[in-house]
This record gives sequence, structure tokens and C-alpha cells, in this order.
Amino acid sequence: MSGPSADGRDAPPALGSWPGRGPAPDPDPAPGRDTGQGVCEEERLARAALTRLVEPGDETVGRWLRELGPVALRRALCGEGKPPPGASGQRLAGCALRADRLDPAADLALIAGRGGRFVCPGDLEWPGQLDDLGDSRPVGLWLRGPASLRMWALRSVAVVGARACSDYGAHVASTLGAGLAERGWVVVSGAAHGVDGAAHRGALAAGGATVAVLASGVDVPYPRGHTELIERIAEQGLVLGELPPGGHPSRSRFVLRNRVIAALTRGTVVVEAQYRSGSLVTARRAGQLGRFTMGVPGPVTSGLSAGVHELLRGEAVLVTDADEVAELVGGIGDLAPERRGPLVERDLLDPVTARVLEALSARGGNDVRDVARDSGTSCDEALGRLYELLALGFVERDGDRWELVPSVRRNGGARRGGPPNRGNRVKGLRR
Repeated sequence: MSGPSADGRDAPPALGSWPGRGPAPDPDPAPGRDTGQGVCEEERLARAALTRLVEPGDETVGRWLRELGPVALRRALCGEGKPPPGASGQRLAGCALRADRLDPAADLALIAGRGGRFVCPGDLEWPGQLDDLGDSRPVGLWLRGPASLRMWALRSVAVVGARACSDYGAHVASTLGAGLAERGWVVVSGAAHGVDGAAHRGALAAGGATVAVLASGVDVPYPRGHTELIERIAEQGLVLGELPPGGHPSRSRFVLRNRVIAALTRGTVVVEAQYRSGSLVTARRAGQLGRFTMGVPGPVTSGLSAGVHELLRGEAVLVTDADEVAELVGGIGDLAPERRGPLVERDLLDPVTARVLEALSARGGNDVRDVARDSGTSCDEALGRLYELLALGFVERDGDRWELVPSVRRNGGARRGGPPNRGNRVKGLRR
């Protein structure tokens, strides 16, 4: 996957440093979201045109954009000015073919008619974390939905995984989506079949927030089988993409889409992924960007979990539910509940009494002197502890000998109402 290298890449410019930018308030802000505009209309049109001229994630285009600015770059790629430095004839010829169909004003009007908008770097709604992508950051994002992308992205988690997932994977993804939504986290995914769709549905079912990042135009629901789901996300959450209206997905665009998911969120959770999986690309890119990388384990015999397990052997953190995800990516106080095995009665005994109990032979006929020796106590101490165990129903006395009470008999006697009652034993121990 193409993208910025971890070392030696050009640093992203600070907000306000890109050429051609000037304040221009939105003349008709939609209610309920932050719609302040930070770029002039000419730059917005130029960036909208560039989304149709060039492919997403092209670092060469990103460098030109940083050096020339969007307005000059659009003119250069359309043959209206000096070609960008190092531009090949093949690239310029391809741009010339696409330039014949350029009508950014019509694209902006079309997306506005669908209740959407085009957000650029410098707009108040632009998520600053996307700038971490350096020269591969999006030229701009086409959005549908009422919420503020910038605000939602501040507390978001990506849940991604296999398209052909198992019932286990679908259940885990749906449960994670619902659990994160209930804890106030925005669930981000790619709206694909399998894990992506299950995570979106889980968040929606919990009445929560979810964002679908498409590898197509936001007016082209893909996959087609998820048209209803994507439309529901557009009404209740956000649908976004880098391609202009009418843009169709391709294999390379799916891979490049994953970098946006990784950069947009606080962390990425992978639920089922084979060794060759776009979900692993997303998780590893998240790690490169300094985000949290997490994986949900599965059966070791399942090829669908092989990629996740490989991730867990390296850079990822194992998580099993929304509490553990929130503890990792959240702030101070977002702690998962302590996990313990089942509490048994022996756990409540003090150490000396527990040693006396362990010194009793299951074959019966235990003498106090033998119990004292094996437990490392005096005979008087051992006798006192044996009477405690007798009161709690662990042992019984037969003359001078002490015997263990079989657990089946003890529990059975408690269920039949016979002494001693198991609940009373636990209460007695706690006292």
C-alpha cells in the first residue's frame, strides 16, 4: 500500500499555512453541526476538481499540492499553466482526459442536493488528525450526514475485519459496536460485508454514532447489498469518502481508503482477518500513525483468525470486549472491570485454616497430631482450626478422627435443606 514512510517524510503544514486560504463563512449553515468554513470558494472548487483529476493517497500529488497550492495545481494538471515539477507526460495525458469532464460546481451542487458537503483542510469541520498522513492526506472529503466529522472523530474507534466472517466474528463485531456506542464512542468502519456491517449495525441498534468510510462516491452505496444500511448511516451518522459524486470503487481504492480509517480514529480493532487482509493494512497503518492497534482472538484452527493472531504476536493488544477497548483508547477513569474466575468457598479461608484443610487426607481417619505436623501448626492450633472447618461444613468428626466432607454431599445437603447451609458458610467466612 502506498503511503508516507515512517521516516523522512515531509512534515504536514500547520493549519492556515497552505496557500490560497482565506476566511469565508458558510452563508447557509445547517443546524446542529459546526460548519465554519476556512477556505475560499476558489480553493474549494479547485480541491473538488482535484478529487476527480487524481487518485486518493497519491504522495506526489500531495507534495505538489503543498508546494503549489490547490488552485495552481488544478490549472497545471489541466494544461492551463506550467506542468508540476517532475510530472510525466503519461500522467498529464491522463489528467487531460479527466479534465474534459470537470465541473466541480456541479459536483458541489449535486452533493448538497443529497444533504451533503465537501470538507477541506482548513475548514473548522476538518479533523486535524488526518494531517498525520502527510503528503498522502486526502485532498478533501465528501460527506453525507448531520454530524460534525471533527467532533465525532475526536472520540472514535475503528472496528474492521473479514468480509466473509464467521458467525463468531459477526457476533463479536456487533457486540463491540453496540458496547462502544453505549460508552459514547463513535464506531468507524468501511460498510463492507461481514465484520464492517456487523459493527455498524451494532452501533445503530444501540442508538449510537457510526461513520462509514467508503471507497466510492458517497452517492454510490457499495456494496449494493448494504444500500439500506449506508442510507441509514447517512441519516443517523456520517458517510464519507475521497471520491467525487459518482465515483466507483476499485481494489486499489479500497486499500487506500484504509489509511483514512486508521488516521481518523483513536485506535483500530481487528475482528477476524486472514494473513492477506486489508484489515491488517488498516491496523498496521494505525500503529505507524501512533494509534492503538487491537485484535480479538479466535480459534487457533480458524484461518479467519490467523492474521489477527499474527498481529497479536507483534504490535497489537489483545481485547475481548468494549470495556477493554475503551480502557486502552480512553482517558483516565475508563477502566475495564476486574476479571476473576469463580469464587469458591476455600478462597475465603484464612491461610492457616486453608493449610489445615489441605493437610486432611481424603482417605479419612486423620489424627490431630498428623494434621498439625502436615500443616505446620501446633496441636492446639490445629484442633481449633478443625472445629472452625467443622462449623463451616468442610469436615466432620468421628471419635478422635477427622474426615473431609465430600463436596457432593455438602452441596447436596444444602440443596435439600440439610445443615450446614452453603450460603451461611460463605457468609460466616466473610465475617
